[in-house]
Amino acid sequence: MILAAERELCHVGETAGIADHDHDLVHELSRRLDALWRYDQYIANAEWRDDLKQFWCDAKAMEQQAIQRLRQLIAQEVRNECF
Repeated sequence: MILAAERELCHVGETAGIADHDHDLVHELSRRLDALWRYDQYIANAEWRDDLKQFWCDAKAMEQQAIQRLRQLIAQEVRNECF
């Protein structure tokens, strides 16, 4: 006998709009964009703590680099008609 909760989820994931590796790229880009969106507030919250402020500035710069790389990879996937 299938429980109601199992029945509710038994077909999740049967249909995929894109390949797993492309979904992973888009998901990671979204996650990192959400994080980037918060860094300016973190920097402002640390306004008088120079080492904390520098940490958040460094983290923001690393996030921006990762976002740029993800965008390049997604564009490459699109150009290769793999997306």
